[in-house]
Amino acid sequence: MARSKTKQLSCIAVPSQFIHSLHGLHLSPKKAARYPGHRLPSLARNPKFLLLLLFFLLALLRTLRIGSELDRLLPFPSLPCSHSSSTESAWAANKAAVVLAGVGGGDVGEVVGEFWRQPDGMGYWPCLNFSEEFRMESEAARGVRRRKYLLVVVSGGLNQQRNQIVDAVVIARILGAALVVPVLQVNVIWGDESEFSDIFDLEHFKRVLADDVKVVSSLPSTHIRTRPVDGKQTPLHVPPSWIRNRYLKKLNREGVLLLRGLDSRLSKDLPRDLQKLRCKVAFHALRFAAPIQELGNKLAMRMRSKGPYLALHLRLEKDVWVRTGCLPGLSSEYDEIVQEERKLRPKLLTGRSNMTYHERKLAGFCPLNALEVTRLLKALGAPPDAMIYWAGGEPFGGPEALLALRREFPHLYNKENLSLPGELEPFGKKASRLAAIDYIVCEQSDVFMPSHGGNMGHLMQGHRAYAGHRKFITPNKRQMLPYFLDASLPELEFHRIIKELHRGSLGEPELRSDKDVTAFPVPECMCNGTSRSLAL
Repeated sequence: MARSKTKQLSCIAVPSQFIHSLHGLHLSPKKAARYPGHRLPSLARNPKFLLLLLFFLLALLRTLRIGSELDRLLPFPSLPCSHSSSTESAWAANKAAVVLAGVGGGDVGEVVGEFWRQPDGMGYWPCLNFSEEFRMESEAARGVRRRKYLLVVVSGGLNQQRNQIVDAVVIARILGAALVVPVLQVNVIWGDESEFSDIFDLEHFKRVLADDVKVVSSLPSTHIRTRPVDGKQTPLHVPPSWIRNRYLKKLNREGVLLLRGLDSRLSKDLPRDLQKLRCKVAFHALRFAAPIQELGNKLAMRMRSKGPYLALHLRLEKDVWVRTGCLPGLSSEYDEIVQEERKLRPKLLTGRSNMTYHERKLAGFCPLNALEVTRLLKALGAPPDAMIYWAGGEPFGGPEALLALRREFPHLYNKENLSLPGELEPFGKKASRLAAIDYIVCEQSDVFMPSHGGNMGHLMQGHRAYAGHRKFITPNKRQMLPYFLDASLPELEFHRIIKELHRGSLGEPELRSDKDVTAFPVPECMCNGTSRSLAL
């Protein structure tokens, strides 16, 4: 799809019966000129006819509006672009839904305000065109009886677990092994004992990956008593050659390999086909379980019922302040609590222990607090009546921690106050399932912004890029915070500077260098007009 130099138009598909019914009502300029004084035909001057026509047009507009809302909830195509034209069409339909909702490019975006305008996606669409060699290897493997199995135990929160599952699939492919459904380690912070199928759609996971890696629910009886090879010493960022040299011979002999804590163990720079497999797992195979998906879609639709909405991922929990070596900035009382906790548990500090809090703050290592988020949003032009969904755990300091944000943006919601009585009960206090609901609502938002880096922010960045580069605000903390501390700076000048600092940080296409392809899917997992021939 070549990028057009002309102004983009918003197009919609209209059923043929509507076209046929309107055909007889259309008056071209030539035909209209035949009537003296430009008088209308008698049929058009009939009051009953005019009322009927008005009713019909209103019904048509309502139908199209509902259609655009429903299109927002449609997932990506279940299969990537092995058939590039169909995938491109489905992606284009998704983009059209964004434009119809009043948040796309062109004149429509200007109507609802500059803040909701989407970045120029430069014509990129999802494109997982695996090489012929990769596909031939897949076909050959399907006829082989599986004798090798990979067991993985993944740790951390939901999005950290998702990253590890992505790499587990890729490692299974590298070794030619079947992947046993990953075991989710009990989260040490929230004590969540959810299993894979509690969070993800297991059958969908198996089905989408069937051509690439065989996924089995458990070890076969022939391997249950096998002593697995334990890969405890996997260093960080290893290439596929290291995986093969280290494990393949032992795996062929023993039949089972056990890997734990895969976080960042596999290199971010892989052969192109394996990068595409990463995207296939992250954006297609890892679909949430039906109850989670259903509630997430409901909450997203409730947010959208008032128009476009912004989603924030706020990292204001107590453990975040302790781990980052930062202070919440609420009062000296709260700051002292965080500092005492850090003294009692010094190992929680994630690094750079030789830096003071002020130095860490100016270096951009601290989460933005609610006041800083508020000032940033106002500077970027967020309207005061904006609908805002915030995701994250309970803020340290309770409701007080959000006061600055709520004063300026009163339409502030989260899953607790957006859901109906009883809707969250099936999920109990399972942090991972609740985080999955947050993820769905955030992914469907018109604009997304994290207050701090992290696994959810990176996955959301990649997911929104894969959806056509929907707006993603990356706070430029290191450069903007000195201006936040300058009390003498006039507000208008402050807003101008902050806007300038965030040009190019709003979700525009960005080529991956040495970063994770699930956060930067261009160029390996997406095509545009210049690379269209590669997708065929």
